[in-house]
Amino acid sequence: MRLRPHHSAQGVILFLTAIFLFAVLDATAKYLTAFFAVPLLVWARYFVHLVFMLVAIAPGMGREIVITQRPWLMTFRALMLVGVTLLVQLAFRTLPLAETTAIVFVTPLLVALLAGPLLGEKLQARSWLATITGFCGVLLIARPGGAMFGIGIVYALGGALCYAIYQILTRKLSASEPPLRQLFYTALVGTVAMSFVLPAYWSGTLPTLKQALLIASLGFYGGTGHFLLIRAFREAPASTLSPLLYVQLIWAMLLGWIVFGQLPDLPAVVGMLIIGASGLSLVLRRSPDRN
Repeated sequence: MRLRPHHSAQGVILFLTAIFLFAVLDATAKYLTAFFAVPLLVWARYFVHLVFMLVAIAPGMGREIVITQRPWLMTFRALMLVGVTLLVQLAFRTLPLAETTAIVFVTPLLVALLAGPLLGEKLQARSWLATITGFCGVLLIARPGGAMFGIGIVYALGGALCYAIYQILTRKLSASEPPLRQLFYTALVGTVAMSFVLPAYWSGTLPTLKQALLIASLGFYGGTGHFLLIRAFREAPASTLSPLLYVQLIWAMLLGWIVFGQLPDLPAVVGMLIIGASGLSLVLRRSPDRN
């Protein structure tokens, strides 16, 4: 059945709202990394997300939210998202918001490379060209002699790799696992995994009321954003929504400027545009969804 126009419009609004929440999540996390250890922030992000799921979603689904035939794959997928959160927040400690976001946006290019060996999808010449071009964009951002260098770049690229594996596993699990169950597993596994390392990074210093609210907001932004994302894809086809993902780069530039007074230089902007165009070309080459 083809989606009615007003349903597609609702999907676009939900998707853009989710993208905005993700950008605010990144900006808030970057701000907080100046005061708190990253593992503590990652734990709080998933703990609040888990509470949100238990209160808002679990009562309506009951055991269905946790019962799965593929627990190990679901757990590994969730750990990949934890890796994304951890590595990207570590990158935020040394890199500007917009440039870090752009580097993580090489994820669609990595998905195109990994989908061949992991999903058996044939990699076409156009995909190779887009991938090589996208990584040229990364080199412009992290160019020798530029303002960005060092371990932060490694963290950002590591986050992109984890995110690519996460997306591939999401594709693999989509046939058997409902989205809300996958969302619950990310919150549950993230909370449990980070609880093991939390004591090593807890200094005993309590945050101020403002800081506590900001820390709690990480889980709210993440949980609500992913929930809206799921709803958006129910209202509109992926071929309509996926190109809008790159609006997050615009939000990252604006928030980086407003909150941190950071603006990318011209080569970095060119690199960001190259990454965006390369990823967008991969999205647009897919055949439109039929509804």
